[in-house]
Amino acid sequence: GTERPLDSWLGIDDASVSRGARQLCTLAAMAGGSFAKGTEVLWRLGQLRVSDEQLRTLAEAEGRRVKDDLEEGRVGPDWTAADCRTPEGVSRITVGADGVMVPVITAAEKAKRRAKRRRRKARRRPLAQRLFKGSEHPWKEFKIAGFYDPPKERVWAFGTAGGPNVIGRRMRRAAGRLRIGEASERVAVTDGAEWIRGQLQTRLPMVEVRILDYFHLMEHIGEAAVIGFGAGRPETMAWIEAASKAALEEGVAGLLVKIRETVRPVRSSAKREAFKKLEQYVANHAEMLDYPRYRAAGFDIGSGPTESLCRTLTARLKGGGKRWNTPNAEALMALAALKHSRLWQNYWATQLRKAG
Repeated sequence: GTERPLDSWLGIDDASVSRGARQLCTLAAMAGGSFAKGTEVLWRLGQLRVSDEQLRTLAEAEGRRVKDDLEEGRVGPDWTAADCRTPEGVSRITVGADGVMVPVITAAEKAKRRAKRRRRKARRRPLAQRLFKGSEHPWKEFKIAGFYDPPKERVWAFGTAGGPNVIGRRMRRAAGRLRIGEASERVAVTDGAEWIRGQLQTRLPMVEVRILDYFHLMEHIGEAAVIGFGAGRPETMAWIEAASKAALEEGVAGLLVKIRETVRPVRSSAKREAFKKLEQYVANHAEMLDYPRYRAAGFDIGSGPTESLCRTLTARLKGGGKRWNTPNAEALMALAALKHSRLWQNYWATQLRKAG
């Protein structure tokens, strides 16, 4: 509650919280696992006392500022695609995208919370929260994307609650800012989702190498093998290993031959259907399955970095009893993306420049 006229004059005062305190509060809110734990962290590390609700409001407001700054290009990486080098010196940048489920507030839960706030005569929440009506379902798929270099030392990650076109436009803008055309090799490693394929084709046609994540392929192979041979049987594991070897050493042609040889003597309609489904999946993604060439060129065939993004950007959003307004979930995700992209100090430096 101390008066800080200089902060206000500099434009860095935010509801009596200075820029430095905002940064500490935001770190505590992200690190604590919950806002209640965050207030404890804040007191122990910075000797700052704020309520759980104030910490929530501060973090969500900061997240919205981060989201706006990232989307409008005021904050971003200080590297480009030309800086992304393999150990051999070849410039290569990789892009990944995925969908991840986030717990959100349903319309019924939202109505209940509003009624409870009215009974307690609580103060009004920020406009974005008051206008949000809640979701039809308790979970919503958020879209996440990222660009990274071969050593995974340079990463630019971002996410949205919007649909494929929203993340696609952000991928396009990010690619432009990173000057993706300067890279000798432009690669995408993703799962087989049609929305990802569509956005890569329309927004990032300059990405000429598109690889199906090997582990997603193996999930499909494993499902077919279990139906065809039974769970936990030696024949099942042997077939999975043989199919994997065919994919890695012979590519799509060898894998299709292996599937067709397997399904030919099968009489069970359920088993035939399982292998036919796998065959169709492989055929539909044939242009993404040239693993022998990808491995020879030194490309990643696993989307591990993107899977890591999904965990990191949503870690603060998940947990027992957590439910989020979509705008607030996006705000917290923007803060997580800022840290994962190593842009935290960059952002706070821009906040100081704004004040000046």
